Amino acid sequence: MTDTRLLFTLLIAAVAIGRLIELRIAERHRQSLLARGGREEGAGHYPWMVALHTAFLFSSPLEVWLLGRPFVPALAGAMLAMLAAAVALRWWVIGTLGERWTTRIVVLPGAPLVTGGPFRFLRHPNYLAVVTEIAVLPLVHTAWLTALVFSLLNAWLLFVRIRAEEAALASAVRSSS
Repeated sequence: MTDTRLLFTLLIAAVAIGRLIELRIAERHRQSLLARGGREEGAGHYPWMVALHTAFLFSSPLEVWLLGRPFVPALAGAMLAMLAAAVALRWWVIGTLGERWTTRIVVLPGAPLVTGGPFRFLRHPNYLAVVTEIAVLPLVHTAWLTALVFSLLNAWLLFVRIRAEEAALASAVRSSS
């Protein structure tokens, strides 16, 4: 019989590898934007964001292994479906923003706001994907404490980040008029 804890840990590892790939893409985009006159804004919260996401990826399997969280197939199936939807949304955002997508706030003065793709429906679709991932990934193996704690911490961080991003975007729009 397969140990579901091991499979869950492998899922977390796959998500972590995906994040590392995203970080490489984001850094390449950031360098390109800065070379084209882009400005990085609100960088003070970025180390906290990295720490939160790193701790989240460690906490999820630790809770399962150390606190003996059970595997509930029906819950896992629903959470995996929601996780897949969140990942699809994240990659839709990345594809829509193209070279303007980064994990940092970098504005390119004079560039219009992106209004296509998922931005037709939501102002910050990537954050919906992140909120969903943080809530549902631990619940694949009933790590409800990680889901709760990191969802609350992420809400605080997104409050700070969205305010910084909105200010940066407003400044970029004003400077282009």
